[in-house]
Amino acid sequence: MTKGPKPQPKEAQLGRLTPALLRRAAAAEFLSVSPGTFDLMVREGAMPRPRIFASLKLWSVRDLDRAVDALPFDGDDEAETTTWDDV
Repeated sequence: MTKGPKPQPKEAQLGRLTPALLRRAAAAEFLSVSPGTFDLMVREGAMPRPRIFASLKLWSVRDLDRAVDALPFDGDDEAETTTWDDV
């Protein structure tokens, strides 16, 4: 008889959920940049501003994904750069 994967406790299953909102450091890590670079990208409009949830400033993963999709490709004309305000 072939055994399948051992069932995991409910707590372990929840640990694999992708969060919908990220704190600043996690948002920077999500983009593979330093928190300082992330702050600059937000100030320049390349990344979205945070959302407010229970007095916390948090970034939506969906907003970050859309902003990343709007970034120019290497070799694109820099004059046509899209900012978060254009999305």
